[in-house]
Amino acid sequence: MEPKKNCLVMLLAGDEGRGLGVLTRDMAKPAVPFGGKFRIVDFALSNCTHSGMQNVGVLTQYRPQVLHRHIGVGAPWNLDKKSGGLTILPPYIQKSGGAWYRGPADAVYQNLHFIKRLSPSYILVISGDHIYKMDYSRMLRYHREKQADVTIAVQPVPWTETRRFETMSTALGGRVEALGEKPENPGNVLASMGVYLFNRDALIKHLIMDQRKSISSHDFGQNVLPQMLHADSRMYAYLFQGYWKDVETTRSYWEASMSLLEDRPPLDLHDKSWRIFTVNGNQPPQQIHPGARVSCSLINEGCVVAGRVEGSILFAGVQVGRDSVVRNSIVMAGTRIGAGVVLDQAIVGERAVLEDGVCVAGEGETIFAIRHRSCLSEKFLHESPFARGMTSLMEK
Repeated sequence: MEPKKNCLVMLLAGDEGRGLGVLTRDMAKPAVPFGGKFRIVDFALSNCTHSGMQNVGVLTQYRPQVLHRHIGVGAPWNLDKKSGGLTILPPYIQKSGGAWYRGPADAVYQNLHFIKRLSPSYILVISGDHIYKMDYSRMLRYHREKQADVTIAVQPVPWTETRRFETMSTALGGRVEALGEKPENPGNVLASMGVYLFNRDALIKHLIMDQRKSISSHDFGQNVLPQMLHADSRMYAYLFQGYWKDVETTRSYWEASMSLLEDRPPLDLHDKSWRIFTVNGNQPPQQIHPGARVSCSLINEGCVVAGRVEGSILFAGVQVGRDSVVRNSIVMAGTRIGAGVVLDQAIVGERAVLEDGVCVAGEGETIFAIRHRSCLSEKFLHESPFARGMTSLMEK
C-alpha cells in the first residue's frame, strides 16, 4: 500500500481557545472564521486533502456544535469517500468507563480502538487550530528515510520568543538530542509546530505508558515525547519553512487577518495549486451601492455595501449601511451594520447587529472583539461605556 494511504491522521479539534475571548465563547477555536471565507480548521483539512491523506479522525470536545455542522461528512475536502474518509471522534462513555479528554495524548489514547481497527502503519497527529499550508506526504517521506519512531515538524523562531513554544536541539542529520533546552546565546531556535508523525506501534506503546503514570498532563510535548526520548526512541525534527501561525489571542488573530491585505501576503489564499477548501453557502453576488467606497479589502459573496470599507475583511452576507465607515476591521458572516456607524480596529462576530450611529473603535494595541449575535445600540453604549468594561459583549 502507498505509504500516505497507510497513514491515519488524528486531528485535535477540541481547543477552547481562551485567548480569543468572546470569539470562542460559543465555539471551539478550530471553528473560528478566518480570511473572509474560511474557518481555521479548513487549513488542516485542506492539507490532508492535498497530501493524499484519506483517513482522518477529528477529535472534538469543547462546544463542538458549530464545528460538527461545518465539517459534516467531510465532503468539501473530498473526505467522504468509501475508501477512507472522515470520522468525528467526540468523548463517549463505554462499558469500561469513559471521560472527557484530559489532554491531547489522552484524546488519542481513548480512541485506540479506532486506530487498531484501521491498523495504519503511521499516525499523524495535528492540531485543527493552526493556519498553514503543508504537504504532510513530504514529512512522511522524510520520516521513512530516517527510519524514525517519531518525527516532529519544526520551525526556527527567534530566541526571544522561545517561551511560547516547545523547543529542541538536534544533532547533524536532524536527530533530536534534547527537548526544552534553550541556547545560551541568542539566535534562532527550533520550535515544535505541534505536528507529530509516529510509527503506530511506538505511539501505542508510549500512550499506554503515559496512562499508567500517576502524574501526567497527557500532553505530547510535555509527557509523551520526553518519555520517548528517554527511552532512546529514534526522534527526528522535520524543518518546515512555509507560513505557519497559531493565533492565540485576539490581537494575533487580528494581525494575521490584516496581513492578508498586504500587496504580497505571507499566506496566499489565491494560490490555485493549494486551494483551501470549505463549505460554500449559496449567496448572491456582492453589491456595491452608488457612492460606496471600497479599498484594500476582502469582500465575500452576498455582501451589500452602501458606506465605506477600508482595509477590512467582510465575510459572506454582511450589510454596511449608508454613511458608515468600516476601517481596519473584521466583520463575520451575516452581520448587519446600520447607517452612520463607525467601526475601526474591531472584530465583529457572526450575525451581530450594530444599530444606526454606533461607534466602536480600538486604539493602539486595543482590539475590540464583539461577540456573535450581539446587538449594539447607541443607547446601550451610553449606558455601558467601554471604560467600565463590556465583558458580556466584548473584550480587549
